[in-house]
Amino acid sequence: MSASAARRGVFVTGTDTEIGKTWCSIGLLEALAARGLRAAGLKPVAAGAVQTADGWRNDDALALQAAASVALPYEIVNPVCLPEPCSPHLAARAAGVRIDIDALVAHCERVSFDCDWLLIEGAGGWLAPLDEAHSIADLAHALGLPVLLVVGMRLGCLNHAQLTWEAIERSGCARAGWIANVVDPRTARLDEQVETLTCRLRGTPLAVLGHGLGPSARRAALAAAAWRLYNASP
Repeated sequence: MSASAARRGVFVTGTDTEIGKTWCSIGLLEALAARGLRAAGLKPVAAGAVQTADGWRNDDALALQAAASVALPYEIVNPVCLPEPCSPHLAARAAGVRIDIDALVAHCERVSFDCDWLLIEGAGGWLAPLDEAHSIADLAHALGLPVLLVVGMRLGCLNHAQLTWEAIERSGCARAGWIANVVDPRTARLDEQVETLTCRLRGTPLAVLGHGLGPSARRAALAAAAWRLYNASP
């Protein structure tokens, strides 16, 4: 995203799919909205949708639309909605659609002028393909927003988190920080794993969201993370 268009915001990615990117994004948006800020959330590309009277709709994009304090039509929140729940490049191929990164960047830039803080959520993991040559990483780099990594805390997450963090760094994108989200209640030695990632990722998590954490505690943790992200944005 060009310097003239960019405002406060973050690009949200994850160590995998189904690890809580949208759940965390909703909490961040709601927290900033509660402070009276115009916070909007976009899901430029979504794969996996249901047919409704209004057209194809993706659950994650609908959730971001509902959590935002800026009222946006669905087509603005999710300009590329692909029916099949698979990798974006395969879903696009099945739908006969070409994902145009330049068009998506221009779309996000237009929205950025109408809000105080813009959250953009990726699809799947950092290197999820968008076409034969480009991935979510290329979209994030073109947007120029700092990247927030949601780490799904479960067996294997130490490897996945480090590989993703290093790939974000190599891409030239600024790193906004990371959130530890426990997706497997059987995760052993959680505190020690968070400590390991704190060392390996060179920074404490903005929030640690675990099973058994009550709704008010989760909201408080994400509210604190949202405020830190907002104040750290350019």
